Amino acid sequence: MIGGSGRSGNPLVAKLSRFVLFSREEIGVLEALCANQERFNAGVNLAEEGDPTRPGFVVTRGLACRCRLMADGRRQILTFLIPGDFFDLHAFLLRSMDHSIITIAATRLATIPRNKVTEIAARYPRIGAAFWWSAMQESAMLREHIVTLGRRNARGRVAHLFCELVWRQRAVGISEDHAIRLPLTQLDIADTLGLTAVHVNRVLQGFRREGLITLVQRRLQLHDVRTLQDVAGLTPDYLHLAGAPAESGRYLDRLERREAASRERAAGWC
Repeated sequence: MIGGSGRSGNPLVAKLSRFVLFSREEIGVLEALCANQERFNAGVNLAEEGDPTRPGFVVTRGLACRCRLMADGRRQILTFLIPGDFFDLHAFLLRSMDHSIITIAATRLATIPRNKVTEIAARYPRIGAAFWWSAMQESAMLREHIVTLGRRNARGRVAHLFCELVWRQRAVGISEDHAIRLPLTQLDIADTLGLTAVHVNRVLQGFRREGLITLVQRRLQLHDVRTLQDVAGLTPDYLHLAGAPAESGRYLDRLERREAASRERAAGWC
């Protein structure tokens, strides 16, 4: 087995390789999923609440968000989709969208046929488990977001958002140390954290005065990650970036050997 990150330059491979190591064949399968890409400008509504569900996709470049649009025009951003992230591999189980997906910046997407995902997960147990891990990671981020909105003060909310975006982008190799491109307005941040844009501005000014961040021309640099973690009251552990437990790895090895033997037997009958 070999690691995908740093070899293919593919954000999907880089992300899923944080969970398990892939063979060259498996990396090729994941890269093929991203072969057909579409480009979208910022502010494009990719999926709207109430619409029939659309096929899943992977973000390969740019930034999008999941959000709920309220009847009075207000917006709650739920999560951000960065390169390597899926949009609902299992959305086909639902009749309609329960939230909207909107691009924040110029974005590239690779559409994934629903039957292809099922076929790959069945044939390649290691990839199937990585898909599952990705979905569990997003659930963990949503839980942490609930904690942020319910229990963190304004400084803690902004610190959490900035740390999470840096940690996630570092995990797929698209950050420079603790610096990332951040194409978010103060209103975007406010709509994510349940604050006003004025309150967000105050927090940002405070972080700048304390030497914790630099935010210039849509480039965010974290100068003191440890202090920002303390302000937010969290570590990156909830993102589960340390990889599969040893027991899970052994289980996947057994599944892989069983699947390979099944393919060999099937080939023998041809």
